[in-house]
Amino acid sequence: MEENQQALKKGLLPRHVQFIALAGMIGTGIFKGSADTLSMAGPSVVLAYLAGGLLLFIVMAALGEMAMMHPNLNVQNLVHKAFGFRISFIVGWLYWINWILVTIVELLAGGSFLQYWLPGVPLWLLSLICGIVIIGINLFQVKHYGEMEFWFAGIKILALIAFIVLGFLIIFGVLPSHVDDPISNFTGHGGIFPHGFGGTISALLVVMFSYGGAELIGVAVTEVKDSEKVLPKIIKGTVWRVMIFYVLPMLIICGLMPWNEVSAKESPFVQVFSLSGLPGAAHIMNLVLLTAVLSAANSGIYATSRTLYSMAQSGEAPKRLLKTTSTGIPINGIMITSFFIVVGVFLAYMTPEQVIGYLMTIPGFTVMLIWIGICAAHLKLRKEDQVRPSFRLKWSPATNIIAIAGLSFIFISFLFNKDNIVGSTVCIAAVAGLTVISIFAKKKIH
Repeated sequence: MEENQQALKKGLLPRHVQFIALAGMIGTGIFKGSADTLSMAGPSVVLAYLAGGLLLFIVMAALGEMAMMHPNLNVQNLVHKAFGFRISFIVGWLYWINWILVTIVELLAGGSFLQYWLPGVPLWLLSLICGIVIIGINLFQVKHYGEMEFWFAGIKILALIAFIVLGFLIIFGVLPSHVDDPISNFTGHGGIFPHGFGGTISALLVVMFSYGGAELIGVAVTEVKDSEKVLPKIIKGTVWRVMIFYVLPMLIICGLMPWNEVSAKESPFVQVFSLSGLPGAAHIMNLVLLTAVLSAANSGIYATSRTLYSMAQSGEAPKRLLKTTSTGIPINGIMITSFFIVVGVFLAYMTPEQVIGYLMTIPGFTVMLIWIGICAAHLKLRKEDQVRPSFRLKWSPATNIIAIAGLSFIFISFLFNKDNIVGSTVCIAAVAGLTVISIFAKKKIH
């Protein structure tokens, strides 16, 4: 081991990892994106979230079993072990690009939410301040990062719990409102499938991208104490919590107002808080949304820096990225990631909004590819494992095949959607480019 390199510290507690995964999944996708999915599918969006949750459970169970069989290996290491250098190289750098883009957009969103209170301050300055704060958090020991993310995610979860409780109190008439017949909001206005089954499939694409971030558990595994013991429980709990925090709010929103009115207004969550008569609802939700995007950006810097570290370990990134501080923080990885994020925030601010919209379709592609890679790696490594772990993916390999087929269907549907032509082109070009680079990189190493 090099003089300036130390191993990553095992400073994350089970509650940290649980909330890191929740922080990656519960963000603007549910708080603001729920209006988009409702406009696509109407009340049947609940079925899309349930179907996506089933795929999520298979992916996370596969990840949990591999963590039991191969302790101290994260997602990147597992893909490398299963498929070797080239596939791991492509997947790793795609994942890094994914989180760079996500983090840039989350920081821009954070700046826009701060403008609610500071309208005279430029967006780029507020976004840059958000970025500096988040980068600073990631320079602390991993246990401090985990603690910060725990509280970030905790605010979002408390907001969702309050939303669910208030929503049900309104639906059942405990709190006064204008809602007379919640059932009619499900069955009227075109019924449960107002845009047919195709609308539900379209919403499923967005739903799956909202669930992206669950695999952060697999990135954090090398910094979790007693990971082989605690990860299965963490994974099971995370999946069920995400299902609850997505499905129940969707049921409440559909019951409280016609689905075709939601998309024309502000965040559905603001509307429900307003219906409850809660004072300062707009300020409360703005704070929650700010916390949500900062939490996602926090997870993004963590994910990118650890991905670069693990790729450097297997020769897929420069060895200088193995350098860590005395507290076990991959400092060079964080600095490179921070540089691209700061540049990205400025470029994103300078370019038209539609360009950012196009670029943000790329993380959707990446999430699908990562999840397919996890299921495929589990399928391959399980054949080679001689010992049966205590935690196993049930009905494998059938469940693996179902998940790979389902994710591939979503991926191809999104690829050939004419509305995503720019993102599709960029994604295919990126994969092709990384494939070519991987050939030369492998020759250089060997």
